[in-house]
Amino acid sequence: MGISRIRATWHQLTSRGRISFGSNARVGAGVVIDAGKGQISFGHDAKIQRGAMVQAYGGRIDIGDRFSLNPYSILYGHGGLTIGDNVRIAAHVTIVPFNHIFEDPVTPIKQQGESRLGVSIGDDVWIGTGAIVLDGVNVASGCVIGAGAVVTKSTEVNGVYVGSPARLLRYRGG
Repeated sequence: MGISRIRATWHQLTSRGRISFGSNARVGAGVVIDAGKGQISFGHDAKIQRGAMVQAYGGRIDIGDRFSLNPYSILYGHGGLTIGDNVRIAAHVTIVPFNHIFEDPVTPIKQQGESRLGVSIGDDVWIGTGAIVLDGVNVASGCVIGAGAVVTKSTEVNGVYVGSPARLLRYRGG
């Protein structure tokens, strides 16, 4: 059994059944996978690189087959996170399926709670280095999210999005 498969097995054993891996999962050194009171499921051929963090925070994270999460990226699951097949997430990406409520200027933000709409990412998506995907967003299948983009609204199939906030630049293949 290879060292990456041993790490994956260790995560399963210490998670009390809240984390599952499909076949051929590879987990790099220094990876944090924490289901807490939530659940995390990786499909077949998942590759999680050094220093990445996947934390459910009471929510559910479902990840499809042939997925790659590159170094130092962060996936949260508060409001639910679904990721399709053949998704590539570059280094230093953050996906945040929750938001702090902050409307009342008298009450400390920490005491106002959170909204938890969730995030969905379709099949065959590439999210570039340093991009951020925020709560309530559906990244449609076939999308490319440019490096450093901040995705605050749902996208269209095969769209290429760049900027902060992210805007449609063009469509793939056209």
